[in-house]
Parts: sequence; structure tokens; C-alpha cells
Amino acid sequence: MAKVSSEPLIVPSEPADQDIQRGLPVDWALAARTASKLMAPGPTVSRAEAQRTVELLRNDAATAEGHVRDLTGLGAGLPLLPADVVDRPSWAVAATSGMAVLTSGARLPAVPNLARRFTSGTAGLQAGAVLAYLGSRVLGQYDPFGGADGQGKLLLVAPNVVAAQQVLDVSLDDFAMWVCLHEATHRLQFTAVPWLRDYFAEQVTDFLSVNEQTAAGILERLPDAISSMRGSKDGLGLIELLQGPEQRLMLDRLLALTTLLEGHADHVMDAVGPTVVPSVSTIRARFSARRRGGGLLDRILRAVLGVEAKVRQYAVGSAFTNAVVSEVGMERFNQVWTSPETLPTRAELPDAPAWIRRVT
Repeated sequence: MAKVSSEPLIVPSEPADQDIQRGLPVDWALAARTASKLMAPGPTVSRAEAQRTVELLRNDAATAEGHVRDLTGLGAGLPLLPADVVDRPSWAVAATSGMAVLTSGARLPAVPNLARRFTSGTAGLQAGAVLAYLGSRVLGQYDPFGGADGQGKLLLVAPNVVAAQQVLDVSLDDFAMWVCLHEATHRLQFTAVPWLRDYFAEQVTDFLSVNEQTAAGILERLPDAISSMRGSKDGLGLIELLQGPEQRLMLDRLLALTTLLEGHADHVMDAVGPTVVPSVSTIRARFSARRRGGGLLDRILRAVLGVEAKVRQYAVGSAFTNAVVSEVGMERFNQVWTSPETLPTRAELPDAPAWIRRVT
């Protein structure tokens, strides 16, 4: 028997560029190494099953994007590309490489080199622990800043797809296509909307560059943040609650964008699903229950890391997309991709008519 995570057909991602690490707030190379050491191994399957899973995921990504284009009307003329199928450690390397590029433009306060090395190393260890936790759960990811040319890469994590499929007890063929529909939608969002990649990077850079986020400021806000978490029904993560006023405004823009992207992908997945995934209703029901499940420690970790807020993003973003498409159709919904000014605000996401009045 062979581990999916050791199957040679799985593409190993390139290591994080050491030159990029200089001056960054996080030692991403250390984060990748830490995550790889802490990650649990993937499920055990035969070599033949591993090969079939890799080939299925790789090919389904291109097929799924064709279905997504037919529904959304986006991306006509762009090449239909396969995905890179990776194991858990390779996903961590790819994720940290993309994050290194994304955070490289942050304008950080000047500190001595020794202090910078210490803080970036500590942050790298912490980030590695987070990635180790997420690395056994992430099914796939489109990294707009990944790949050898830095222009984007679609990753599918084979061990996690197999593990989820086994837990849900559904068809691998159906589940693989269902996952690919979601991730191919994310790839299409960034490749079919030319300004989106740079806009996202700019928002992240501005957020990281706000110097108000000092250690003293965090400590001052910590008691109130913990209290807010206990009484919050919004699924807010501790990371969000610790932000200062200026960063909260920037974070609102980031959250509005990511909520739209996640919700749009969920809408597309459910709209296309019945025609190409025979067991889509069963998969959706069982997967939604899995998102809400987990033991006490798992739920605590998800709340602290903001994963609960991300789960809520799917519901809010999907409801927004469903409401707009039902009211004005997909073609007019696509006005959302016209410019940063036509994106919904965080306040408009639960109030689709407000966005329709303003934009369409």
C-alpha cells in the first residue's frame, strides 16, 4: 500500500525563494518546513488508486472550468488548463511561496536586523503551525501569485480530497468534479478579471503596512477581543477582532472581496453541479454538515484562526450571488467584475438590493 501523499505523480511545488524572505514580516521558508514536520500523513490507498486520483483531479480541473465558463460567460478564449495535484507538504510550500510574493510589498517600520530575524522567525513558526492544521483540510486552492512565473497556479490536494471523500462516503468521481468546480471558478475569477489580482495584492499590502498594529495595541485590545469572541454570533476570528480602527476598514474591504469570491464559487458549484455531478445534493448536504462539525478542540482552533468566519463567508457570499442572479440575471451580475468600485461593500453583501440599486 502507498500513501497518496508519496505518490510520484503528485507534482512537488518549488521551494520558497530565499531571496524573497529578506525583510519580510514572516520567515515563510521556516513556516513551510514547520508545517511539513507537523502535518499528519494522508490516507493510505493503493498505488493504482493514487494514480487514478491524481489523473482524475488533474483532468477534471480543465473540464470543470469549461462548465463554469458556460454558466458565467467569463473567460471566453482563455486556455483550459489542468491543475497541479500536490500532497500536503507540497501544498504548504506552494502556499508559503505565494504568501511571500503577496507580502513582499508591505511597508514595515524600520527595526534592527537582529530583531527582524527574531520576529520573522517567531512568526514563521506560528504560521507553520497554522498551515499544518489547515494542510489536512484544504481540498484545493487557486494561488494568484503562485507558479514559476508568479502568474497563478491551481492546486488540488489529493490526500485531502481522498480523505474527505472517504469520510463523506460519496463517489470519488462525483466529489472530484464537485471540488474542481469550486476551485476552477476561483481560477477563472482571477484570469478573466484583469484588475483583480493587482487589486487584491494592493489591499493586502496596505493592510500589512499600517503601523498602528503594534504589540502594545494588540495587548490593549486583547481582553475586549476575547470577550467579543465569546458573545459573537458572526463567527469573527480573534485575528479580526484584534485590529485597530484603520486596519478594520482595510480588513472590511478584504473580507468583502473574499466573501464575494467564495460565495460566487459556491453559487457556481451548486448551479453547475446537477448537470455534471449526479450525487451533488448528497455531497452538498454531507459536506455542509462536515463544515459545521468537529470536536471541541477543532472548533476552538477554527474560531481562533478565523475559519468559522470563512465558513460564514460561503453562506453570505452565496446568498448575495443567488439573490442578484435571481433578480437581474448572470450577465448583469457580472457587472460586479467591472472595477473595484462595483464590488459589493461588506454592508451590501447581506443586502443585495442595495448593491443592485447602486451598480446595475
